[in-house]
Amino acid sequence: MDEAAIKDLLERHSAGDLDTDALVAQLVHMPYADLGFARVDHHREVRTGFPEVVFGQGKTPEQVAGIAQELLNHGDRLLVTRATPDMQDAVMALVSDAVFEPISRTISVDRRGEVKLTGRVSVVSAGTADLPVAMEAVVTARMMDRNVESHFDVGVAGLHRLLDQLEVLRRADAIVAVAGMDGVLPSVLAGLVSTPVIAVPTSVGYGASFDGVGPLLTMLNACSPGVAVVNIDNGFGAGYMAAAIAKKNPSS
Repeated sequence: MDEAAIKDLLERHSAGDLDTDALVAQLVHMPYADLGFARVDHHREVRTGFPEVVFGQGKTPEQVAGIAQELLNHGDRLLVTRATPDMQDAVMALVSDAVFEPISRTISVDRRGEVKLTGRVSVVSAGTADLPVAMEAVVTARMMDRNVESHFDVGVAGLHRLLDQLEVLRRADAIVAVAGMDGVLPSVLAGLVSTPVIAVPTSVGYGASFDGVGPLLTMLNACSPGVAVVNIDNGFGAGYMAAAIAKKNPSS
């Protein structure tokens, strides 16, 4: 339930279209609902502008489905990250309009109808193997009502591929740069654009990349200014941050 929904309830109550008991029944679930295995934060969207996001990893399909249903009982958007096909089956049994995206490993629902997109986020990946993390960023930023452009497999091993995208990338309000292996892409990119770059190290790479620690350290030690770094494989965190930046400084 967002701020607009709360205002609508109060206006309906004031106009006599909603009695006091019905109003209380709507508001009693705020700020959270206790499901026993989870406390679902219905107040999150009021505080931050976006509903609570469900991290699927470590939860059972039934737990994810229960949380999803509870969120949608009092809201119109749902995002589950690190989801599995089993989780999708469980959610679909309760939420028929849920969409599972296998590459990003996300489950999403948006019941708001037509929404005006603002701001511009570009998501760039070094290689095809980085796509699961990059697509998680894409889905997240789109769910937050941003225009999102993707540029995949433009790593610095073939620098011309990245240079071909510069004209478009320079128009973005925020860029998410996803890379494993040596993790150099964000630093190179930040040296070519004035746009903030959110760097995402991935666990892709041979042994000395240490499951993402190698590119993480490269990104933290970036010599180009304007690079911020999120945790290994955290496409969601990068997409969320990029969407927040684009909202504050929208180019469109």
